[in-house]
Amino acid sequence: MKKSDLSAHVAAQASMTQAQAAGVVGAVFSAISDALARDESVAIAGFGTFSTKTRGARQGRNPGTGESIAIAASKSPAFKAGKTLRDAVRG
Repeated sequence: MKKSDLSAHVAAQASMTQAQAAGVVGAVFSAISDALARDESVAIAGFGTFSTKTRGARQGRNPGTGESIAIAASKSPAFKAGKTLRDAVRG
């Protein structure tokens, strides 16, 4: 499902225009992104929790040359599905 498909589904479910629904979907994604950028988690009851994970700096190996390289620390987004979502997917 693409963002436009999600907007169309929201528009049909909420009895609003697709343009209004696209604005709502965009605002939700923006709010989640902004919270993650501030290292805050976003918990949606029954759906799941968006958070950030931090990876420490480590040594890696260049597969082409076998040379050891330093990999910098980084942050990445993570999602943990809630029980209601897991149960819906399992069927």
